[in-house]
Amino acid sequence: MKALYFIFFFILVSISSQAQNVKVLNKITKAPIFGVAVYNVDKSKSVVTNFRGEADLDKFSDTEIIYFKHLSHVLKALTKREIVKSNKVYLVSNTHGLEEIVISASKFQQNRKDIPQKIVSIDAKNILFTNPQTSADLLENSGQVYIQKSQLGGGSPMIRGFSTNRLLITVDGVRMNNAIFRGGNLQSVISIDPFSIQNTEVTLGSGSVIYGSDAIGGVMSFYTQKPKLSYTDSLMFSGNALVRYASASNERTGHFDINLGYKKWAFITSGTYTDFDDLRMGSHGPNEYLRPEFALATTNGDVIIQNNNPLVQKFSGYNQLNLMQKAHYEPYEDLSFDLGIYYTTTSDIPRYDRLIRYRDGALRSTEWNYGPQQWFMSNLQVTKLSSKSNLYDKIKATIAYQNFKESRSDRDYQSPMRYVREEAVDAYSFNLDLEKRFSAKTQFFYGAEYVYNKVWSIGIEEDISNNTKVSSVSRYPNGSSWQSAAVYSSIKYKPNPKFVFQSGLRFNYVTSDADFTENNAYLNLPFESAKNESEALTGTAGISWSPNSTIQWKLNASSAFRAPNIDDIGKVFDSEPGSVVVPNNDLRPEYAYGGELGLKLNFDDKLILDMSTYYTYLDNALVRRDYRLNGNTEIMYDGELSNVQAIQNASKAWIYGFEVGLKMPITKQVDLTSQYSIIGGTEEAGDIEVPIRHVAPSFGNTHLLWTSNDLKLDFFANYNGDLSFNQLAPSEIEKEYMYALDENGNPYSPSWFTLNFRAQYQINTSITITTSLENITDQRYKTYSSGIAAAGRNFILSLKYSL
Repeated sequence: MKALYFIFFFILVSISSQAQNVKVLNKITKAPIFGVAVYNVDKSKSVVTNFRGEADLDKFSDTEIIYFKHLSHVLKALTKREIVKSNKVYLVSNTHGLEEIVISASKFQQNRKDIPQKIVSIDAKNILFTNPQTSADLLENSGQVYIQKSQLGGGSPMIRGFSTNRLLITVDGVRMNNAIFRGGNLQSVISIDPFSIQNTEVTLGSGSVIYGSDAIGGVMSFYTQKPKLSYTDSLMFSGNALVRYASASNERTGHFDINLGYKKWAFITSGTYTDFDDLRMGSHGPNEYLRPEFALATTNGDVIIQNNNPLVQKFSGYNQLNLMQKAHYEPYEDLSFDLGIYYTTTSDIPRYDRLIRYRDGALRSTEWNYGPQQWFMSNLQVTKLSSKSNLYDKIKATIAYQNFKESRSDRDYQSPMRYVREEAVDAYSFNLDLEKRFSAKTQFFYGAEYVYNKVWSIGIEEDISNNTKVSSVSRYPNGSSWQSAAVYSSIKYKPNPKFVFQSGLRFNYVTSDADFTENNAYLNLPFESAKNESEALTGTAGISWSPNSTIQWKLNASSAFRAPNIDDIGKVFDSEPGSVVVPNNDLRPEYAYGGELGLKLNFDDKLILDMSTYYTYLDNALVRRDYRLNGNTEIMYDGELSNVQAIQNASKAWIYGFEVGLKMPITKQVDLTSQYSIIGGTEEAGDIEVPIRHVAPSFGNTHLLWTSNDLKLDFFANYNGDLSFNQLAPSEIEKEYMYALDENGNPYSPSWFTLNFRAQYQINTSITITTSLENITDQRYKTYSSGIAAAGRNFILSLKYSL
C-alpha cells in the first residue's frame, strides 16, 4: 500500500514539475529553438532555453506576462496560465518577415505591401554576399540605383532621373543632407561603412512628407547594426572579423565588430580600414578611356610621364577608415535608449576626372585632390512602443549632431600656384515622431523636425615656389547658416486586408543667412548679405489594392520640394573649364509633382513580375545658367578669365520612366531574377528642350542563383544602354574628355555589359568565404557621366570569421 502511495506521489510531483517547464518550437518546422530569452515585463526575471528548446518557468507567477524573444523569430507574449495548458510555445520565423517590413515610409514599422510607393530593401545577409567595396556599390548592386563616379573614392547615386541634392540620405533616421549638398556629383554616401549596415531601404520617388527638403527623387535610408541584449544575467559575447582583397585596385580591407550583450545593456563596436591602389580598367573598349600619360610633380618641377600601363588609372588610389560605437539600454520591453557615435575619414582622394583634362594639347592639372572627407555623427534616440496616452501609442525622439569636413586642392601643370578651399558644416537636428492607432483599421503618424546648419569656409592661395600663403575667395560665405522647421502628418486606412489608403501633408519653413563681406574683397558683389526665406506645403496620397493573391496594384501621387541651400545661394567654384559660378540671393524653392502606378503579379510564387511607371514634373528648377556680375559676363577666377554663371530658377523639367523586375524559381535550388529600368526626360533651356544631366541610360541586371545549405552561387550580367551625342545634356557635351567619340568625333556614352560570377561557402558556423570574379571578359567601360573607368577583370576574395 505504501508503495502505491509513493508511486502516486511521484506522479503528482512529476506532473507539477513539468507544469513549470516550457518547450519553445519553430511553428513551421517544429524544431526546438535554442537561446530564446524568456523574461517578464521589467526583466527582473529571466531564463534562456537550452539546446532542447526547454526553459524552467518556476520563478514566474501565474498571471505574469512572459515574453519569448529570439533574433530570428517574432516576439511573442503569453501569460503563464496560457503556457501551461500545453507546455509548448510556437514562434514564427521572421527571416521572411524582415524582407516585408519597412521603416522609412513612416519612421515606424509597416508591412511593405501596405506602402503605395516602391521601396527596395537590402539586408546584411545580402550585403555580405554581394561584397560591396563602398556604400555606393551597395546601392548599385540593388539594380535600381545608378551610380556615377568622378573618381575611385566616389559614388553619386541617381534615382529616377534625379541625383545629388534632389535625393535624401539618412543614417539611423538622421538626415545626412546638409547646407552645402551640391547639384554637382556628390560623394557623401561613401562615408557610410557597408559592413556596419543592418538594412538599407531605398524609396523610389518622392519622400518629402516624411523627410522634407531634397527628397524629390528618392530617399536612401541606412540602418546600422543594433547592439543585441542577452536578456539574462549572463554576458552574451559575439563578434566578426573579415578580410578582403580585390585585384583590380589591389584593395586590402580589414573589418571587425564586437557585441557585448547584458540583460538591459548592450554595446557594439565596429571598425573598417580599406586601402585602394590605382584602379585598372578593362582591355576591351574605347581607346579614349586609356591613360597614356600623367603629370608628376618632382623636385625639378612638373614633368609628363608616359604611363607604362595605360590601363592603370594614375592617380586614383586612396584609403578610408570607418569607426562606429553604439550603446543600447532597454529597461522595459517597450522603452529603449540608443546612443550612436560614428566617424569616417579618408586620405586625400585624387579627383581623377580633373586629372585627365587637356588644354592646348597638354595635361591641364598636376594636382587635383579632394582633401580628407571627414564625417562625425553622434545621435541619441529614445523610443517608447506602448502608451496609454490619448495622443500617441508609440513615440520616438532623436537628437543628433554632425560635423562634415571637406576640402579641395588643385594646381595647374607647371604653375607655382596651388588653390585650396576648405569647408566644414556643423549640423544639429531634432526629430519627434509619433504613431497613434485610432482603430483596427486606422493609424495616424505625425511629427516635427528642426534642423540647423552652420557653414565655415576659407580660401587659400599657396605659392609653392616660395612657400607663401595668402587668403583668397572661399567656396561659401564663411559663417553662413541654414535652418529648417517642419511638422508633418500621415494617415493609413486599411478597411480590409486587400485595400490600404495612405495620405499625408507636411509644412516646411526654411531660412538661410549669408554674409558676403569677406568674399566681396575679391568678387565685389552688388550685395553684402543675403537672407532667403521659403515655405512649402507638400502632400502625398496613394492606395495599395490586392484584389486576389495574384494581383497587387499600387497608385501614388505626391508633391515634393527643395529649398535653396547655401550651395545654391552663396557658392563660388569652377563648374567646368573656363566657367565660374557666383552667388545669387534671389532664389525660390523648386517643386516636383509626380505620380506612380505599380502592378505586381505573383503566379503562385512560380513567377513574380513587379512593374511600375512614373512621371514627374519639376517646376522652378534650380539650374546653373549664364549670369551677369556687375554687368560683366566674364571675371578672373584662380588666374583664368572665366564665364560667369549662377544657380537660378530658370527651368522646368519632365521626367518619366518604366521599371520591371522578375523572379522565377526554376527548381527548389535555382532562381532567376532580373531588373530593368528605362528613364527619359527633358528640361527647358531658353526656348528649347534639352536632355537632363542626371537621366541615366537604360540599365539592368540578370541573376541566376543556385543555393544549398552551405553554398550559394550567382552567375549574373550587368548591362547598360547607350546615350548618343544628341541624347547628352549640354553640360555633359562640354566634358568631351570623359567620353568616347562617335564616328563624327562627337562625345557619347557607349552601351556596355559585364559577365560576372560570385560564390559564398559557409565552411562551418564560424567561417564563411566569399569570392567573386567580376567583368570576366575584361570590358573597358564607364558608367554614364563618370570620369573614371570601371574596374576591369576583378577577382575579389573575402574571409569572415564569426564568434
